Amino acid sequence: MGERRLRRAPVGDGVTVPKDHPRYRSLVARERVAEGVTKGLVHVTGLVAHGRGEAFDYLLGERTTPSALEAARAAAAHLLLARAPVLSVNGNTAVLCPAEMTALAREVPARLEINLFHRTEDRVRALAAHLREHGATDVLGEDAAPRIPGLSSDRAKTSADGIAVADVVLVPLEDGDRAEALKRMGKTVLVVDLNPLSRSAKAADVCIVDEVTRAIPNVTEAVRALRPLGEDEWRKVAAAFDARGNRRAALRTMTETAEKAE
Repeated sequence: MGERRLRRAPVGDGVTVPKDHPRYRSLVARERVAEGVTKGLVHVTGLVAHGRGEAFDYLLGERTTPSALEAARAAAAHLLLARAPVLSVNGNTAVLCPAEMTALAREVPARLEINLFHRTEDRVRALAAHLREHGATDVLGEDAAPRIPGLSSDRAKTSADGIAVADVVLVPLEDGDRAEALKRMGKTVLVVDLNPLSRSAKAADVCIVDEVTRAIPNVTEAVRALRPLGEDEWRKVAAAFDARGNRRAALRTMTETAEKAE
């Protein structure tokens, strides 16, 4: 397979990547995360987290499954029903799909809030500026003050106008302890997690087992499709969703992929 010099359009500088490579999207995602580390947007451990997710995506066939689409639709219903929905953003999410998160926030509408485990004020400001460069106009998290009960890490810090008062929180690429803590606060928790066995996946009301750059646009499309159907239909979709059954469907897909491997 011949390589040619390409511009990393989603990232910035030129890089040698074979565009006809079957895993081109994955390679571009890696470059985005790596450049995020260089720019101070992503903590170095974000590279490990990204690689761990890629391993599960292999088992999904690097595609959106029917169960993931069902979960995206349920997440959209919850967001439409919400009184004060918030989309939480960490470093990896911000560099992988900033425009997509902004588009979803606008479509719901919902507020964006930066929340970090490895938090520094410089990094929060840089991430807020990065999101604004991609169209966000309402970014919370720079003035985090209230704390999520039961958490000792900096992920406990929230905005008084955001996660602290939200009834529905979408937390892509999430740490399990915060997902569990948000549930204890009585919030509806929606996660995007390629590992259906994680604490985040098990704690969530809806876990979308999919890669985040595929999942977020699917939620946005589901919001658009559900909006004209009205609140009664949104409630039916949300109530009909079987969180455990959906995660099991994702696991079956992974098992079948492994069994078919040569």
